[in-house]
Amino acid sequence: MNSLSIARKSLEFTGLFEAELLLELMLRFWGHPCADDRDFRNDLLEKTAEVLRQAVAGGQVMQDVEAENTNFVAAMWYAEWLAADDHTVEFVESRREWLQIIQRTMPSCFCNPEDLSP
Repeated sequence: MNSLSIARKSLEFTGLFEAELLLELMLRFWGHPCADDRDFRNDLLEKTAEVLRQAVAGGQVMQDVEAENTNFVAAMWYAEWLAADDHTVEFVESRREWLQIIQRTMPSCFCNPEDLSP
């Protein structure tokens, strides 16, 4: 596996303050129902790092993205997608809505870089 893979760089990014900031801004800007919950944000960042560790090890986590091309946004999306069914119907719906917004807003995060037009 290329040591400069997107997944490896993204995993390294999870240890930076900027990763916490990006995660919080994404949750707040697009209206995630748990945006104000610090424990949720910390847990989601840890789960994002775990997804990226899996990708760095060669495990493909998303159907349309090769493991080494898994980026921070896609890993965060996937971590939240796995956990989104944990609560009441209304709460689950609002979390699923956030997931859809992220995917629609940043579609380039959910494909391999070579699939993008120059």
